[in-house]
Amino acid sequence: MNALAGYFKFVERGTDIVTETRAGLTTFMVMAYIIFVNPSILGAGFGLKPDQLVAYAAATALIAGIMTIAMGVVGNYPLALAAGLGINAIVAFTLVAGKGLTPAGAMGVIVLEGLAITVLVVIGLREAIMAAVPLALKRSIGVGIGLFILFIGFVNGGLIITPQGGSPIVALSFPTQTGQFVFLLGLLITFSLYVLKVRAALIISILVTTVIALIAGVTKLPDGGLTVTPSFSTLGNFDLGNVFSKLGLITALLTIFAIMLSDFFDTMGTVTGIAEEAGLAEEDGSVPGIGRVLFVDSLAAVAGGAAGISSNTTYIESAAGVAEGGRTGFASVVTGVLFLLAVFLSPLAGIVPSQATAPALVLVGYLMFTLIQDVDVADVEDGLPALLTIILMPLTYDITVGIGAGFISWTLIKLLKGKWGQVHWLMYAVSISFLVYFAKDWIQTFVK
Repeated sequence: MNALAGYFKFVERGTDIVTETRAGLTTFMVMAYIIFVNPSILGAGFGLKPDQLVAYAAATALIAGIMTIAMGVVGNYPLALAAGLGINAIVAFTLVAGKGLTPAGAMGVIVLEGLAITVLVVIGLREAIMAAVPLALKRSIGVGIGLFILFIGFVNGGLIITPQGGSPIVALSFPTQTGQFVFLLGLLITFSLYVLKVRAALIISILVTTVIALIAGVTKLPDGGLTVTPSFSTLGNFDLGNVFSKLGLITALLTIFAIMLSDFFDTMGTVTGIAEEAGLAEEDGSVPGIGRVLFVDSLAAVAGGAAGISSNTTYIESAAGVAEGGRTGFASVVTGVLFLLAVFLSPLAGIVPSQATAPALVLVGYLMFTLIQDVDVADVEDGLPALLTIILMPLTYDITVGIGAGFISWTLIKLLKGKWGQVHWLMYAVSISFLVYFAKDWIQTFVK
């Protein structure tokens, strides 16, 4: 016990093993919903059947467990990792449903962008790029992804549809079907639990709504009953060459680059905010030993892609454990062990309908949307790029489009106002890269 306390610095950080264990349990309870939500999102984009979701749930829990333990042991911060909401939507709806990649090809893109971020961490460029991007754009990206996730939630719940004839593009579907009523009831349960500050609100709402869906006949138990043996068939299901053969070299590289940017900005803000809440950050806001944290986080992206379940990233829900007193990586070890045990819950994923996970997406979308309060939308230099970033993600069903529009417009406005000296050279480079990305089809006519 003394060796354990010494390694994780219990005394220096004013904590003990009981507090850290309680914190790790709390973090797991507020994150466990991802075991069912991640397969739901990927399944919608991949066109999977319910029984195919079991393997995705098992791998989601497995990689979350392994990488969260690694974060605790290597980084020694109370940070937990799991498949990132937002990136999994890009994989499902942008890469597979939009660009026509195979699911394995989409995961290959995640492996490649994760490797690229890992290299940037090793050479010290990730922190430099983070410093170059204005805070308003970082927050706007989070808001836009939140609205995108919320939109997906209403689509999966059956309340937003594309009407016959295609005009308008989307419309409200007045609830008349059982599945729609189950979704609305699940939404009421989710909101109620959250308002009452129930720690495990999301996972409780998913399980309760699933029971209601079983009773209502929206979903059913498999004919052979539930198996207790998890499936790991998604492990190793990635293809590094599909994106190049499908999209061509230039488009493939720009696609990988754009998704790398989407994955790039999540961790720094999350880690800094949680470290400050825990009292572990320096006076200037810097986080001691952040290089180790970023390294584990980058490897988690690679691991998630290699396991076929999308990029894993540090979760803001880790703040729940910090609120319970978590101050060291031992809390993460506890959370990680619980995720590994939760692998045996993965067979439940086959009976959890989209109507049960959709309310969680709506609530998570709202929580991400609250970042808008920190964006000065009245200032045209920040407000207009923020608007384009936020609104174009759900409107185009493409997170990359929103990010690119925000970067380009922010840089352009600074140039028009004669403030070119306030723009970091990396912002110029990224904006030009996005211009090339948007013009890639036109450019390829000349390349061919």
